[in-house]
Amino acid sequence: MILVNQKLVKVLSLGFANAITLWPFILLQNKELAEDKPLLIHEQIHLKQQLEMLIIGFYLLYLIEYLMYRIKGNNHLESYLKISFEQEAYQHEHLDEYLTNRRSYFFLHYLFK
Repeated sequence: MILVNQKLVKVLSLGFANAITLWPFILLQNKELAEDKPLLIHEQIHLKQQLEMLIIGFYLLYLIEYLMYRIKGNNHLESYLKISFEQEAYQHEHLDEYLTNRRSYFFLHYLFK
């Protein structure tokens, strides 16, 4: 389910993102982003990942990875882009059929690389 709430997205992403996925919602900053197919695929990949990790596990691993990369000296953007969930989503967001053919737990392929 897609919701549009600019303030909530800004608060939850610390002003960083145009969209954020919080099971079972994809939150967008504005309604025009609902036409951005790669963005929607990216966020739908996160929905799959969240289900695989029983939602709470997704957020815990996401935070652990982010903090690990920050401790290693990466800045915010570098740390965010190294998170396994984000790597999978960014690599496949332009593939229309990816969600249909996606292997379960594929984000593990990127874990701690």
